Amino acid sequence: MAPEPITVSVTRHVDPERAKEVAAWARAGQDLLSTSPGYLGSGWVRPDPASPEWHMLFRFADAASLARWQESPERAWWVASALGMVEHDAEEHRTGIEGWFDTPSTVEIIDTATSTPPRWKQMISIFVAFFPLSLLANWALTPLTHDWPLVFRVLITVVLVTPVMTYLAMPLVTRALRPWLTR
Repeated sequence: MAPEPITVSVTRHVDPERAKEVAAWARAGQDLLSTSPGYLGSGWVRPDPASPEWHMLFRFADAASLARWQESPERAWWVASALGMVEHDAEEHRTGIEGWFDTPSTVEIIDTATSTPPRWKQMISIFVAFFPLSLLANWALTPLTHDWPLVFRVLITVVLVTPVMTYLAMPLVTRALRPWLTR
């Protein structure tokens, strides 16, 4: 019988004020871990940015590969380098595929560097694209649709202008206005 893959789930407690340092420490640990024979993958999960609880999953091809990692000087150095920043808590070992596919108890939230512009700037950006397109569409369609009921004239204009706004005009306008929008 072939050895079964083994998944390890580790819970660590982190002072939220040291989250950036611990994130760097976690990346260094994953880099070290990824060079270990039998390593199959890993990841960190946090309930939310302010949570002191961090969860790590990592997977090895078999128990022997895991044991080599856990007894390695690289792991000992890595764990020791977090003294005072990280408290080790629960650790679970699971064999088989269920270690990757259990229902998650937390969700990772990734904080993005960019923020959404204020609504008034969004409104101006939409106006800059929408007004000329609407004017052009109405001018071009009036000879064809001047006898149509208002609802159908508006419908045909919206049907034609919406894809142009979505795929062409708004990307161009937001790219051109990006410095102003993100200021």
